[in-house]
Amino acid sequence: MKNAAKIEDLSRDELMELTNIYAKNWLAHDGCWFLAAEQKYGMDAAIELDTQSWQNFTVIEAQRLIEFLQLGRNSGTEGLKKALRFRLYASINEDEIVIGDDGKTLEYRVKTCRVQAARRRRELPDFPCKSVGIVEYGYFAKTIDDRFESECISCPPEITNPDYYCIWRFTLKA
Repeated sequence: MKNAAKIEDLSRDELMELTNIYAKNWLAHDGCWFLAAEQKYGMDAAIELDTQSWQNFTVIEAQRLIEFLQLGRNSGTEGLKKALRFRLYASINEDEIVIGDDGKTLEYRVKTCRVQAARRRRELPDFPCKSVGIVEYGYFAKTIDDRFESECISCPPEITNPDYYCIWRFTLKA
């Protein structure tokens, strides 16, 4: 049993561990909610509800990160890179971020995805997350910098690169 009586009593390492627990709990809740909707209403309706939810949540998450990280308005690829590193699931999924030589493009590549891994453990098919991801990542990037256009390079159900669960490209437009 930990000696801490409240969060403020935790050490840095304990706070990092708790952050990971919170991220896993949030993602588990998201998954439980989705599976309940899928079982009751079917995959198409569950995806529609999930898309609506992400459209709202991703903007809130991005706005709070802009404030916390003091990114300012329209912080470009560097701002998006930093914000992606601080998303709720950043500590529990393995990813990589590559900024193009021109500084106007950013590729976000997810190498490990807890959502898809959990579905596979339950012997469920991959979640066809592309349509939700288009909204989630598109709105997140546009909130960070309204000049971004988003593009899905690879994502279930259309995997074009089997080395990653998904790949998203963000391009700054004038």
